[in-house]
Amino acid sequence: MIRKASLLLVGALMGAAAVTTLTQIPFRVSDAANAAASDTYRQLNLFGDVFERVRSDYVEMPDDAQLIESAINGMLTSLDPHSSYMSPKSFRDMQVQTRGEFGGLGIEVTMEDGLVKVVSPIDDTPAYKAGVLAGDLITHIDGEQVQGLTLNEAVEKMRGPVKTDIIVTIRREGAGEPLDITITRDIIRIRSVRWREEGDVGYVRITQFNEQTFDGLKKGIEETANNIGEDKIKGFVIDLRNNPGGLLDQAIAVSDAFLERGEIVSTRGRNSDETQRYNARSGDLTEGKPVIILVNGGSASASEIVAGALQDHRRATILGTRSFGKGSVQTIIPLGANGAIRLTTARYYTPSGVSIQAKGIAPDIESLQDLPDELKGRAETKGEAGLRGHLEAEGEEGEKEQSGSQAYVPADPAEDTQLKLALDLLRGEQVNSAFPPTGDSASAPN
Repeated sequence: MIRKASLLLVGALMGAAAVTTLTQIPFRVSDAANAAASDTYRQLNLFGDVFERVRSDYVEMPDDAQLIESAINGMLTSLDPHSSYMSPKSFRDMQVQTRGEFGGLGIEVTMEDGLVKVVSPIDDTPAYKAGVLAGDLITHIDGEQVQGLTLNEAVEKMRGPVKTDIIVTIRREGAGEPLDITITRDIIRIRSVRWREEGDVGYVRITQFNEQTFDGLKKGIEETANNIGEDKIKGFVIDLRNNPGGLLDQAIAVSDAFLERGEIVSTRGRNSDETQRYNARSGDLTEGKPVIILVNGGSASASEIVAGALQDHRRATILGTRSFGKGSVQTIIPLGANGAIRLTTARYYTPSGVSIQAKGIAPDIESLQDLPDELKGRAETKGEAGLRGHLEAEGEEGEKEQSGSQAYVPADPAEDTQLKLALDLLRGEQVNSAFPPTGDSASAPN
């Protein structure tokens, strides 16, 4: 999840100006501050000593730029699983991806225990069609071990010319032997929103939050409502299952589409003056129709912002399994010609002031999918709390570190247990005390 690039560029320029100004102003520092600074400089000298020793004595001539890049990336990845360095090429690729079109396999990945972990495959992409599942661990790429590579290096190896094959070796929980899966690379054009009519219910699936998402949601709601008829439509199902997240401003816009007022989300950095609150504006695209949101263990980040906002405001019923639990904000900070860094700069909080970091969104109605025999015991994801080095959860002891949730969505809607339950609830064919949601909305600034 990232802030808008234009804001980030302004922030980077403001930071540079601040440094220039401060060098011209005399100030006093305490002895403790001097001691801390002195210790930091000693550590930097240590880095310089090691760097020079490697350059002079390593068995082969190293690449200086690669050494420094690896050191930077090591520093960032040691912070948490979501901070990293992006080379100029990786930065360009990321910018293309947020626009909704890029080359690759079609998987959202992170790093776990030195291996590439699949957060979720993206619908209708080569990886999805080849059978890659959320929670899979990629151990080899074309026979080369992933262990020892950075996340960016591994992703770079998975990219390549369109229509060429790649073999990824998968370690899947519950599977006795590693699986070799051949995937044909292709241009990944992300249609982030798809929709259809399910009889008298509008169904809208959001696969990720890119620059096209809100416009797609608006069009999907309008078309399904018109096709069914305003007087006949029973409500909407918004499917966020296996949606790994994306842009913060799009998550806010999607939440705002269903709310008339109130806070959507707040972000809080290390310092209290860095808190930002985002509020809804009047106007509900569904005109108050009932809404059910589907989530599972692959629903992360921006998906959880939407689910948390509509759950806290009692605007929608959340159905499925516990979400991934990624409650942190990553800011992309450009470094000019040297690429960029992805840095965790804040946590986000639902309107009621709750952080879902390493806890996830608990559904109002828990519903498990019926799994085919070959996937039983293999369709679970450990969630954010299962990632090494993750930010710790906040809250009371009993609320901490809940993770692990089913992350399987059948390709055939007829076999989709969660979707069927949502449709039955909207049509009144089944009854549950959590639908429609009742009670006061979240206590949050309006």
